[in-house]
Amino acid sequence: MGEARTICALVSLLFLVYGHGSMMTKVEATSKVHIVYLGEKQHDDPILTTNSHHDMLASVVESKEMASELMVHSYKHGFSGFAAKLTESQVQKVAQLPGVVRVIPNSFHKLQTTRSWDFLGLSSHSRVNALHNSSMGDGVIIGVFDTGIWPESKSFSDEGLGPIPSRWKGFCESGKRFKPRIHCNRKIIGARWFVDGFVADYDQPLNTSANQEFLSPRDANGHGTHTASIAAGGFVENVSYKGLGLGTVRGGAPRARLAIYKVCWNVLGGWCSAADVLKAFDEAIHDGVDVLSLSLGYPPPLFSDTDERDGIAIGSFHAVTKGITVVCSAGNAGPFSQTVLNTSPWILNVAASTIDRAFLTPITLGNNKTFLGEATFTGKEIGFRSLIYPEAKGLDLNSAGVCQSLSVNPSMVSGKVVLCFTSMTLSAVISAAEVVKEAGGVGLIVAKNPSNDFYPCADDAFPCIEVDYEIGTRILYYIRSTRFPIVKLSASKTVVGKPVSAKVAFFSSRGPNAKAPAILKPDIAAPGVSILAATSLLDRFQDDGYVMNSGTSMAAPHVAGIVALLKTIHPDWSPAAFRSALVTTGWRNHPSGFPIFSEGSPQKLANPFDFGGGIANPNGAADPGLVYDMGTSDYINYLCAMDYNSTAISSLTGQSTVCPGEESSISGVNLPSITIPNLRNSTTLTRTVTNVGASTSIYRAVIEPPFGTSVSVKPNVLVFDRKTKKLTFSVTVTTAHQVNTGYFFGSITWTDGVHSVRSPLSVRTEFLQPYTSVN
Repeated sequence: MGEARTICALVSLLFLVYGHGSMMTKVEATSKVHIVYLGEKQHDDPILTTNSHHDMLASVVESKEMASELMVHSYKHGFSGFAAKLTESQVQKVAQLPGVVRVIPNSFHKLQTTRSWDFLGLSSHSRVNALHNSSMGDGVIIGVFDTGIWPESKSFSDEGLGPIPSRWKGFCESGKRFKPRIHCNRKIIGARWFVDGFVADYDQPLNTSANQEFLSPRDANGHGTHTASIAAGGFVENVSYKGLGLGTVRGGAPRARLAIYKVCWNVLGGWCSAADVLKAFDEAIHDGVDVLSLSLGYPPPLFSDTDERDGIAIGSFHAVTKGITVVCSAGNAGPFSQTVLNTSPWILNVAASTIDRAFLTPITLGNNKTFLGEATFTGKEIGFRSLIYPEAKGLDLNSAGVCQSLSVNPSMVSGKVVLCFTSMTLSAVISAAEVVKEAGGVGLIVAKNPSNDFYPCADDAFPCIEVDYEIGTRILYYIRSTRFPIVKLSASKTVVGKPVSAKVAFFSSRGPNAKAPAILKPDIAAPGVSILAATSLLDRFQDDGYVMNSGTSMAAPHVAGIVALLKTIHPDWSPAAFRSALVTTGWRNHPSGFPIFSEGSPQKLANPFDFGGGIANPNGAADPGLVYDMGTSDYINYLCAMDYNSTAISSLTGQSTVCPGEESSISGVNLPSITIPNLRNSTTLTRTVTNVGASTSIYRAVIEPPFGTSVSVKPNVLVFDRKTKKLTFSVTVTTAHQVNTGYFFGSITWTDGVHSVRSPLSVRTEFLQPYTSVN
């Protein structure tokens, strides 16, 4: 969800990019399109399924011709249903037809590198990592749901790739400025576009938007091109952004193939229709993708897991039960708690972290003190110039120096550098820069909340240097201490490694999970700040076809690329096994041993609600030792524990489901993490692990109990041999607290001396007060 310039998208979803966009908000318009959900398909003939959908609709609208005109999509591969334009009276009639689970209105979501892969331990120069052990993901097919693709980018060259996998059933679809014969190759093996659901409800031609758009897989926004190249872009040498971050850019699985599903459209920052997203899932399941990457989301309040208005939850369930790993961004509403999106337990949910790289920009004051800010300033050094901070008269002296409402004039600013303060993000930086430039200023210093994400000006020859409030305040004190304050602004420099340390990004959405607090989300974190990757040539921030973006939108395709590598090494693993491997091996500390922090107000040590199991560790995940596996039956147990309607569960899963009479426990779902949101005295739950390492091995439990609790594991030794591949253990957590508390954190780690299989443990004590009547 975000970018260095940052973005958004919709399903009816949002892009999950940070900065130049935000996560989607629901479109305020009366929907004509309705999704008629019929559950699991009844047979494998897609033609018969589609005909049955038309017949069903025709029985209500009284003619097959009218039914064809009103039909928007027929879902016939992964599940059964259709989207159609219906009046309210027709909706009531369709809802009464046999086999109809529910009819709901269409909805919308908004859209939320040269260093990041080396940071993750996947250097192309090493021959002993998961990148090379997996043949760089050769043969794996990654599907990307986004704004399409700019096919001419060098990142999508098919040089050196072999034939398209024979199992591939998809194709490339023609459209405006997109010809399959020219624009598809052995890298881009599929390119489709889905717009009917969007157009039916948007009620305006797409070309009336302020931004250009193509009725084809071609990407006018740049978001889809960026995410696709992060996941599977090929090697491109000597790429930089305005001279910064110079190096070889590539994706996580550079030999994987790409299947592009354009579901988001370049309107108001990027929007996607739930009807179109469901159709894309349906087709992707049929086409034969291995991994799906979605940098989209629906903002709180979250829909239930069985509600089709969240096209991602329903579509991803069907994909995961077919063995397709679905990777989604966590959202860009951090650092606030309970803001994480895409929380269904079958989805691999990704938070955003920074990397060990910064673009440091010296600010030298007239008193010879130098401070370091961040920017992408690549112009000539601004020699010593006058430095001002606008101050107002009256009660609020600082009102004139607020970035988003900066009040200056040419006589005050011409030829000078301006300091302003803001609690906002991208819009404040852009508006302040425009005001200062228009008034003849030569530079801008923005003081803001401390974080590593920053928002460069469109003109990188004009310095917009960002500092935290502490440095901003010291600069302000200097201005007020002398009659003629001056400042020198030097060009930005790329700094990699020490002393720069990775953190959970300020904007990354946080847990706990608002829908199901016992299901830990996010699962894992990955780089999502200032990621250099390909973009559309229509992107106004692009530099020779590449741009730096930030957001969980950038983090999700990092993990999709990692899963593609793991899929090559472990082709028989389930989506749950891939998630388990990532969660239990995630980095909680830097290589130096220093713990990872989480940006916020103030910064703090990162906990599982910030980054799940930690920052993704691809090499560790390739050899995790043990995995916590799950299948459809586990997801059904979860749905029952959520107390969803048995009919809705049966329709979703395609099998008759009767939930057990006794209350199920969500904490008992076989996740690689344990979250207990309401511990009272003591509770016991179970987990089952599968040995994927040496056939004969012995693991011992190492417990880090959360503060004020005692934790026991039985048995505390697990012995695997050639016959014993799976073992179950119980975990008992007892609290010493006698009052309601916040969350405390610990872990349970199984180790055999080689592997450390760590499960995050999050516990909150909650005692109900006895009811007392008041007379």
